[in-house]
Amino acid sequence: MTLNQFLQNLPFFSIMIALISGVVCSVLPGRAAKRVNAGVIVTVAALSAVTLVYTLRTGTYFVYTMGHFPAPWGNEIRAGVLEALTALMFCIVMLLSLMGGYHKLDEEVEQSKVNYYYVLVNLLLTSLLALIYTNDLFTAYVFVEINTIAACGLIMIRQIGRTIEAAVRYMIMNLLGSGLLLLGICMMYGITGHLLMSNIQETVAQLAASGEYHVPLLVSIALMCVGLAIKSALFPFHTWLPDAYGYSTISSAAILSSLVSKGYIFLLIKIIYRVVGYEVFQETHIVNVFFVFGLAGMIFGSLNAIRENDVRRMIAFSSIAQIGYIYMGIGLGSEAGMIAALFHIFSHSASKALVFISTIGMTDMSGYSRKFIRLTGAAYRNVIAGIGFTVASLSMVGVPLFAGFISKLLFAQAGVSNSEGKLLPTMIVLAVSTILNAIYYLKTVIRIYVPSGIKDEPRTVWGANRCYTAAIIGFVVLNFTLGIFSQPFVDMITEGLSMFA
Repeated sequence: MTLNQFLQNLPFFSIMIALISGVVCSVLPGRAAKRVNAGVIVTVAALSAVTLVYTLRTGTYFVYTMGHFPAPWGNEIRAGVLEALTALMFCIVMLLSLMGGYHKLDEEVEQSKVNYYYVLVNLLLTSLLALIYTNDLFTAYVFVEINTIAACGLIMIRQIGRTIEAAVRYMIMNLLGSGLLLLGICMMYGITGHLLMSNIQETVAQLAASGEYHVPLLVSIALMCVGLAIKSALFPFHTWLPDAYGYSTISSAAILSSLVSKGYIFLLIKIIYRVVGYEVFQETHIVNVFFVFGLAGMIFGSLNAIRENDVRRMIAFSSIAQIGYIYMGIGLGSEAGMIAALFHIFSHSASKALVFISTIGMTDMSGYSRKFIRLTGAAYRNVIAGIGFTVASLSMVGVPLFAGFISKLLFAQAGVSNSEGKLLPTMIVLAVSTILNAIYYLKTVIRIYVPSGIKDEPRTVWGANRCYTAAIIGFVVLNFTLGIFSQPFVDMITEGLSMFA
């Protein structure tokens, strides 16, 4: 086996290591399961980094045939620059999210169930990696379901009344989305006779050129898009989201908000490019539907966040607006819009996980209250959490030097270059959404730095909890890296997107 052949096994190794570790953690005590989980994430991140370097050097993607059997008997993994970069970013965000919540897990989860928590995290990582790398549509559906079950378990493992209710809502809405996705896949299989993405794309291109099966093809594409839109909480399919993010454990909230919905969106982008074909997809005009609902989500998500008096639910509603940004970028129907959407997947993952992790540090030092009035002066009571929340908030608003600023700049550039009459609504809603973001994020930043006037308040010092401090510092560094050194990331996204077609 040559070195190149060995390196092409790394995506498969990543998926299998994460999957097997889930089984191993089920029989380990909580502390050992924690170490195994952290080791697995670091290992997968290293394998993803090597895969990224390999694809950048070769300048092309590679296909790994599992079992060395060709389709339809075998299954395929397809890896390029974008897949490897996404896997690496997801691993970094997941590890930092877990580190930021280690100190709370014993309070939030029964001791006898801690190892099961890491089983669910490993299954979630497995499903995300499979969604990123798979080249088979039905395999993608299988791991969508594994992702849904693992995410639901991460919500309800806290076992309080609100999490049970949130998990039920999450499961109902996500199963509805899964059902629509499965119907769309079944129709696509019936029309094309294939499940491998590349084979489907060839047949779809022929059908689109001949006009045959036009209506069934359109219905199939629409069902898959609506199913994934529901699962990723695109407005108005977002009603399950605030409770799911607002009442789960802090690590779960960070992971769910920053990664799970992004995994579904990444699969949607793969379907657009590698199943349907970008030109065929544009002809369906579904991009216009995404554009309208994306704009609506940007506004209504922010308005709901402004009305909230619970800081964690405010952050949850903010996610609806940020998902709207991504769908707006997809809906622009241009390469520039798609690049902006993909970059925002990374920038939002880094910022949203940070804001959740930082919030728990401030609420714990504010009588465990999540009400805004109790957060007065919280940044003095927990210095590192205050810094983390400020950085994440400035990024969300779009202040220069932070990751969120680059996202909004890319969206604005994509809107300006659009030739289909979407320039004006894009720029107006971007401006309005930025103002609304500033209202609810900056007012919170101001409040946490307003002295409470209470003498002898409890304070935390730097390094009081090393994992928590390291997680926030890691997220801050990641945010500044995406904001200051954004061009290499944009270049990798552009190169990876060209390999998608």
